[in-house]
Amino acid sequence: MPRTDETHLDDLRDAYRDNDTAEGVTPPRRRKRKEPQLASELKPLEFLRYCWRQLTSMRTALFLLMLLAVAAVPGSTFPQQNNNPTAVAQWEVDHPTAYPWVERLQGFHVYSSVWFSAVYLLLFISLVGCVLPRAGVHLKALRSRPPRTPSRLERLPEHRGSTVGSTPEEVLDAARTVLAKRHFRVDRREGSVAAEKGHHRESGNLLFHLSLVGLLLSVASSSLFSYSGQRLVTVGGTMVGTTFDSFSGGVGTSEDDVPPFTLSLDSMDVSFEAQQTSQIGEPRTFAANVTLTDEPGATPKQETIKVNHPAKVGQTQISLSGNGYAPVIVVRDGKGDVVADGPTPFLPQTANYDSTGVVKVPDAVDANGAPVQLAVQGVFLPTATTDAAGTPVSKFPDTVNPVLIAKVWTGDLGIDSGVAQNVYTLDTSAMTQVVGDDGQAVALQMRPGTTVQLPNGLGSVEFQGIERFASLDVRSTPGQSAALVFALLATLGLILSLFLPRRRVWVKAVRSGESGAAGTVVTVGGLARGNDAGLAEEVDGVLARLREVLGEPEPPGESPADPPVGDHEPSVHAPEETP
Repeated sequence: MPRTDETHLDDLRDAYRDNDTAEGVTPPRRRKRKEPQLASELKPLEFLRYCWRQLTSMRTALFLLMLLAVAAVPGSTFPQQNNNPTAVAQWEVDHPTAYPWVERLQGFHVYSSVWFSAVYLLLFISLVGCVLPRAGVHLKALRSRPPRTPSRLERLPEHRGSTVGSTPEEVLDAARTVLAKRHFRVDRREGSVAAEKGHHRESGNLLFHLSLVGLLLSVASSSLFSYSGQRLVTVGGTMVGTTFDSFSGGVGTSEDDVPPFTLSLDSMDVSFEAQQTSQIGEPRTFAANVTLTDEPGATPKQETIKVNHPAKVGQTQISLSGNGYAPVIVVRDGKGDVVADGPTPFLPQTANYDSTGVVKVPDAVDANGAPVQLAVQGVFLPTATTDAAGTPVSKFPDTVNPVLIAKVWTGDLGIDSGVAQNVYTLDTSAMTQVVGDDGQAVALQMRPGTTVQLPNGLGSVEFQGIERFASLDVRSTPGQSAALVFALLATLGLILSLFLPRRRVWVKAVRSGESGAAGTVVTVGGLARGNDAGLAEEVDGVLARLREVLGEPEPPGESPADPPVGDHEPSVHAPEETP
């Protein structure tokens, strides 16, 4: 009498219950399902356990990971105080109404804000609480024996059978050898061999999640203990490790943590493409030759700092982040005294190094001896020309036709106000542009070696020559290497968890029960955790290799244990492990 669908499904459930029992997990007895309690009906301890289970679920961890990515968006939308305080100050000027609200919401301190830190910590706790229990269960499974052989292998989704002339003992010995060579963990039992492989699929899953925890710790340590400082140094100038134009550090760092090195910029090697029309003006050489002393009293050493090739002082890197021109400008006051002398960095504004800068002179006097504050604000063009509108521009970044175009201002520089100022810009709100005898504003246009006399007895301006400068970035990120290692481990774990199959194979051998027949009936059954398209090929391969080892000829027809055509059993797989 054919089996009904309900009878067949009951048989399959019995097979999987046998599997679970074989792994040391006793199937629970069926009991009447209780109605779930509302959170408000739970006792305090039960409520805490409920909250902990919700927090450490994989669903919550994925949600917190997505929330962390969303929370990081304002960090790229608004300028951050620790990285670019000048941009924050400018944002306040441009958005006076919105600025107080963004400041209250910590929009300029996103990565150290309360709400970002809360999401970060919750994600860390969720991952740890989710992964550690699974790690304990997995270690126990690695030490356990393969599951015992089900009573009827024909119930399994994949099974094959054959009759061989060898004895059951010979068949089982051969099966043990075959399965071991196919990288199974093998356990010889009474009348059968049980084998299992693919435990490292779960190992890869745990490695991925543990690496995420390590990545979070690395990023946190980098945020707490990293620092970055910037300094602009002209050729011939010297930088001491504790003096910066701008500095940003984590909660646990300050400028005192920077090594006390000394760096002198000896020369700059910069060249640009001048031959290929399609790439004309592209940089070809970009290097700074420096003399570096790691600490006071140490022996100086010569270093060449290039792009992606920084100098190192301990764990601190000194990188080359930019370069430009520093025109040597000499300013004399009305008495003929030199009140400003030396290279003045002009910051590049375009790819052709159209550069802007300012020379501020707070302590000058005019021809009558009256104190006056001067400022020379200009644009330096390495290769001067004019565009279609007649505006002076540079057409090439190298100094082929250098020209300095400048305006002169007098008035209050604001230096005595006590407010910090940007040395590369000029606030002209309290200043007046100098005009000549013709009533027109004075516009200086000078080449190297040119001197221009200022009207009204204010003195003179001389353009002596051109130097170069280098923008140096001093940085320490202690968690950077660890973050890279954990990212690679997470990738490895993800590959193992996605592509390593989890399979169980059993081989059963019993003497043939037919009257007068000699030989052994061999049955091979396979079971996979999740969908596994290669399970059938694995079972076929085990049976074929087993016959080959036993020296058995290929069977003439279909295996007696194979189901007849038109009566295929549904493919049922054991459920995936849940966190």
